[in-house]
Amino acid sequence: MNEILKKIFEQLSQREKELVNSNNLDSPEKLIPLLLKRVCPENVQHLASVIKQSLLPSICSKTNDEIDTLFNQIDNDSTLLFKKEIQDKIEEFITKRFERDKKVVIERTSDISKLVFLMEEYLNEAISSNGSGSKNVLNIKEKIEAININENGIEALAKLQNELVNAATLIEKEMNTVTSKLETGKTKVQELEEKVKNLENELTKTKTENMKDSLTGLLTRKAFTEEVKKIESAYTRINTQYAVVFFDLDHFKKINDTYGHECGDVVLSTFGKIVNKSVRDHDIVGRYGGEEFVAIIHFNLNRELLQFLKRIKTIVTENSFVYKDQKIKVTFSAGVTLRSSYDTYENALQKADMLLYQAKEAGRNRIILENGMEI
Repeated sequence: MNEILKKIFEQLSQREKELVNSNNLDSPEKLIPLLLKRVCPENVQHLASVIKQSLLPSICSKTNDEIDTLFNQIDNDSTLLFKKEIQDKIEEFITKRFERDKKVVIERTSDISKLVFLMEEYLNEAISSNGSGSKNVLNIKEKIEAININENGIEALAKLQNELVNAATLIEKEMNTVTSKLETGKTKVQELEEKVKNLENELTKTKTENMKDSLTGLLTRKAFTEEVKKIESAYTRINTQYAVVFFDLDHFKKINDTYGHECGDVVLSTFGKIVNKSVRDHDIVGRYGGEEFVAIIHFNLNRELLQFLKRIKTIVTENSFVYKDQKIKVTFSAGVTLRSSYDTYENALQKADMLLYQAKEAGRNRIILENGMEI
């Protein structure tokens, strides 16, 4: 093995070294197909972001700080994602997440079980408590039916009168006891109903939060895809007109390298808010990954779409992003397609991505539409 090949070989992973030996790859040229199979470095950061998002959605949030710490390390050195100990740590987080979520769900749903049990307990008690008084009344009824009025009937009726008074007193006492218990039970039931209501609100809030990207407040990629299905359904039914806009912040890595990842987060968050505030209620915006964003913009006339695109570009390019009293100039590139020009939404999105790439190749800081128009 020559020196050049030896140096390359030393930098390979264990799996790659095994493939080199088993396939007798004895020249740098033969190594090229193997190296091309490696994950593109540009995609590693996005992969890390996707993995992090898959860990974060949860009812229990106890491990979030640990996750943030780990992925901050990965942000600073993306190659860590391929280290065995880091992968083991991610697997550990997944296990912890499942176990803690399971525990929280069991604890919270136990209140629902208590509510059902209490209702059953107090109703049964009310029925059984009333039973003894009712039984006495039934016994007295049988005695009345058995009385022979012609033979000492008056004396027997007088005796029964006392028994009826005693039975009525017992029933009154039992009903008072039942009423008191039901009032106490009602309070406990109300307390549990309030807990169940709070649980429902928490679960609804958690579901909503899990749809939103924690940094920008926009829809996550998964939530965005689900919303697109609803929009596609309307497009199929009533042929609503919409555009797919694929955004990408220019030279974002340089911003991170120059000002730090915290500054990069501020830029991402601010850009997300700018786009989100510029759309209407029936439009959607999502963080697609890293510094990429996608928006679905409905319009009736083409000029409405152009006004939206020009407005975003003007706001971003004519203002500075502020971080710790530093003013940072930010630009973006974008590709735009009309849904009606393609057979599927996926095809429209893919074309918008290609136009975005063209915008970057053409010098960045521009928006390219499918008809060739540039903004």
